[in-house]
Amino acid sequence: TNTCPTHTTLINPMCVPTTCCITPMCIPCCVCVSTSEVVVVERLGKFDRFINPGLGVIVCPFEKYAGKVSFRVQQLDVKVETKTKDNVFLTTVVSVQYQVIRENVYQAFYSLTNTQQQITAHVYDVMRSQLPTLELDAVFEAKEELALAVKNALSETMSSYGYQILQALITDIDPDIRVKQAMNEINSAKRLKFAVAETAEGQKILQVKSAEAEAEAKYLSGVGVAKQRKAIVDGLRSSIVDFSDGVKGASSKDVMDLLLLSQYFDCIRDVGHANHCKT
Repeated sequence: TNTCPTHTTLINPMCVPTTCCITPMCIPCCVCVSTSEVVVVERLGKFDRFINPGLGVIVCPFEKYAGKVSFRVQQLDVKVETKTKDNVFLTTVVSVQYQVIRENVYQAFYSLTNTQQQITAHVYDVMRSQLPTLELDAVFEAKEELALAVKNALSETMSSYGYQILQALITDIDPDIRVKQAMNEINSAKRLKFAVAETAEGQKILQVKSAEAEAEAKYLSGVGVAKQRKAIVDGLRSSIVDFSDGVKGASSKDVMDLLLLSQYFDCIRDVGHANHCKT
């Protein structure tokens, strides 16, 4: 130990007092650092070193815990409200996944005051410059292109600050509620039009098939009637010939009168056997 030239107070040889009348004390403080993190230590306001995961020591009051940097993947969701080329206002959600580059921890800690605010500003800039050039329907089709544009812009800027952009995803595109209702009505009308056309086509096919079936039925009915009449004529001719040969002096007219009378009585019999017959 040493003594002050004018005082007898003991002075710690590891510390330098500001005045000989004050005896500062150097207190070692233990620091536990989690995995995937480093602690930033400053000595007398100036960066001194990083403490890696595990147990570390900070000598107070000349050294201080300035902060910590995490190497874990972080995600920031940014809501952007803007309008499209066809003047439709919509809200998009862009999810940015980023991580500190291990070799650039110093830049990541000291370059930016608010990392998330910096990322948000760049996302706003890209989305509000890209979306007004697209119509609403094209926005839904260009999600991948928009996400890639955001990622490229952020990667170019944030790499100089010690951050790498792993992914940029457009997770939601939400137009105004009235626009969504109008789009649903348009889709409903299109589907209804398609359904009506299909129904009409089905009815057309049904009528065509029904007409074809009716024509076929009438044709078969006509064939049956023709065959029936031919059989009747053949039977009458055979009866007249047989009757004329069997009864001498009978003329063809007598035979026809007899056949007509027989048919008349057959008709009266059939009418009499009908259930609805009243007389």
